[in-house]
Amino acid sequence: MHSLPVYSQAGVPTGETYSLDLAQIADGVNKVLLHDAVVMYQANLRVGTAKTKTRAEVSGSGKKMYKQKGTGNARMGNKRTPVRRGGGHCFAKRPKDWGYRLPAKALRLATRMAILSKFVDDQVTVVDSIALDAPKTSTIHKMVTTMGIANQSCLIAIEQHDPVVWKSCRNIQRLSLSPCDDLNALSVLSRKRFVITKGALGRLLAR
Repeated sequence: MHSLPVYSQAGVPTGETYSLDLAQIADGVNKVLLHDAVVMYQANLRVGTAKTKTRAEVSGSGKKMYKQKGTGNARMGNKRTPVRRGGGHCFAKRPKDWGYRLPAKALRLATRMAILSKFVDDQVTVVDSIALDAPKTSTIHKMVTTMGIANQSCLIAIEQHDPVVWKSCRNIQRLSLSPCDDLNALSVLSRKRFVITKGALGRLLAR
């Protein structure tokens, strides 16, 4: 069993601990699967709108610049050729869709492995709950500062989407918020610390 101290919303220990069997999250960490999942998510983020013009698309006449023989110059076609300034590209870039998908079962397993790696590396902080009546950035900032993780990148996982908590987190640099059901391998691994509420952790283990 793996035990972690539980912190309050104020960032101080409550005195209780949360115990769980890490095997409930995943049997182990497969680095190859994690790498494949992260590469897929990053590839899907690529816009792929790079485009350059071929010699058929640049402006300029298609007429031969001067006659083939008798001028003493090297033979030359029209001025849109790639060897001349202002000419088109030989192998012009075209818009491309870099996105692809891995099997859904593999992605779900990769997410759980990413969370497991945070537990193995002792980078997880369990919070009793996070509830605010109105957006208050200082409350969230005080929480991570009191817990000693304000100078590290952090991902906070809550049980379900809360617009008030989201507004309280959005102005803090290197801190992101995600509902438990929206977690993925890239979002978990891209942050150093993983803060999760008891409700979100229970929901994760119950799935």
